Amino acid sequence: MTSQFLGEQCAAQSVGTFNTMVNTLLQTLLAAQCAISPPELWPPDHADEALKNGLDTYDFVVVGAGSAGSVLASRLSENPNWKVLVLEAGGDPPQESEIPTLIFSMEHTGVTWNYLTEYSETSCWAFVDRRCYWPRGKMIGGSGAVNAMFYVRGNRRDFDGWAKAGNTGWGWDDVLPYFERSVQSVGNDTYPQGYLSLNRFAADDPDIEEMMYKGTAELGIPRVFEFTEGSYIGYSNLPLTLSNGRRMSSGKSFLAKLAQRPNLHVIKNALATKLNFDADGKRVSAVSFKLRDKYEMTAKVKRELVLTAGSIESPKLLLLSGVGPAQHLKDLQVPLIQDLPVGENLIDHVQVLLFIKLNEHVSPKSTSLDDLDSTYNYLIHRAGPLATRGTASITGFINTLNDGPYPDIEYQHFNLRRGAFGGLQIFVDSFNFQEDFKAQLRNVLETADLLLVGPTLSNPKSTGRLQLNGTNYKYPPMLKHNYFSDPEDMATLLRAIRFQEQLVNTAAYRALNASLVLPTIDECDAFESQSDDYWRCYIKYFSCTIYHQSGTVKMAPETDATSCVNPRLRLRGVENVRVADASIMPKIPAANINAATIMIAEKAADFIRQDWQEVY
Repeated sequence: MTSQFLGEQCAAQSVGTFNTMVNTLLQTLLAAQCAISPPELWPPDHADEALKNGLDTYDFVVVGAGSAGSVLASRLSENPNWKVLVLEAGGDPPQESEIPTLIFSMEHTGVTWNYLTEYSETSCWAFVDRRCYWPRGKMIGGSGAVNAMFYVRGNRRDFDGWAKAGNTGWGWDDVLPYFERSVQSVGNDTYPQGYLSLNRFAADDPDIEEMMYKGTAELGIPRVFEFTEGSYIGYSNLPLTLSNGRRMSSGKSFLAKLAQRPNLHVIKNALATKLNFDADGKRVSAVSFKLRDKYEMTAKVKRELVLTAGSIESPKLLLLSGVGPAQHLKDLQVPLIQDLPVGENLIDHVQVLLFIKLNEHVSPKSTSLDDLDSTYNYLIHRAGPLATRGTASITGFINTLNDGPYPDIEYQHFNLRRGAFGGLQIFVDSFNFQEDFKAQLRNVLETADLLLVGPTLSNPKSTGRLQLNGTNYKYPPMLKHNYFSDPEDMATLLRAIRFQEQLVNTAAYRALNASLVLPTIDECDAFESQSDDYWRCYIKYFSCTIYHQSGTVKMAPETDATSCVNPRLRLRGVENVRVADASIMPKIPAANINAATIMIAEKAADFIRQDWQEVY
């Protein structure tokens, strides 16, 4: 943009000096925007070299550069004698990935897998075609580059439960050192310090923050600064994988930071399509992949193939390669390699979206000018509202039965100031809301602030299933979530809603004129308002994912018929394939799962070192 062009836009002309000043400012802002996510922030792409000279045989091929794969590849490449290749289906994260407030803006784009669940009679009815939208990250960092950035370990009961089910070495005391290893030194020189940066940020809406803490205190729920062994109950401003106003996914902090190692190669836009087994089906010799949706290539595996593509893509690749339930593969005419329950045990933290209006008819605290100030502040200083998660980082863990120190519900929050229609549009579009419900929420925002609350099942009992939709690798799989197939899940969510009703009636919430928004739903409005029958109907409409799909390549002892991988994460019946992502979780932790996924990768790296008896 030239100074002459700028001058022609105004009725009053400039002699040139001010045009030059404005042009300099614009160029500074554009440079600052480009600096949000420059190419040098990410690992170099080995694709051109591979196309030109072919691929060597690699000791380890890691499929997927997400939260787990980035950590695992980084750790394996610490041994200079091992050659490590990473295949990532996506490319570098976009600028929006770096900006904490813009997490919802990446959904329904090319940097996400845009999955839809199958139709269900029990849930997701408020959304287009009555199907839930399940986005997963398709870029360096994977879903860790598109998630809400919470870093929560879960609790002792979660992992002691894994061990009790026969997964030796996965109890709380076993996994705790691996959580610690990712983010800090473990106090000796055996392993390098972790690379993950964690920070807490003050909420940028102090009145709403104060309301939540005071309101929950009225109900006997403490504010917690650090969860301890004594109790996992309370409201807290959770740590985030965030540093200096920018996301710190493991794709950046582990993989990109160390990608200059000569023994570590990353190929982007490389979608793995098939694992190639030896004739006896006991070893994988190579993995086929499609590069840039154009070139067919193969990477040879010398030691191990490590699958870290996530809870949807990992089982999908195994099924396409002949590893899965025999009857399902027979129906699709896929030659059977191993008969394993791949795709079963699909677990998710289902939530129900509740809406609370605040400060009705009070003058709005934000304006379009504030938005411009926030954008400038972020571009120049990496600070301000765009650099935090606001009240979204305030999370509650509640035991609705009051029968112990462990939660059965997690509450997450997202607030919009009156008139923030752009933010609302991004939110409702991301979830695929039907137009009628979009309009109803927009009407609320005309006169009030809007607080969205997501009571989430911490320990869901219902499990679903993932199956192939055909043998073409481009076809998305069938995702059957089976939310509420176990009636206990519905009963727990009903108690969670009752808690929220009590909270809205506290003095702290009444001080901001809080009230529940009950959208018009003909089917539900036939019941007495806020009765159990009403809320069951409401849940059918406004239940959805919180993006924590897991369990589809279940870890269990090899004597367990539900086992896909053993406790050392080796694929049953196969000598040199390991799976090391959220898909191996036998039960989902009662927390956001990104921290546990990173822990799994750290532990898998140790298994590999031990099994190959390399001096580390």
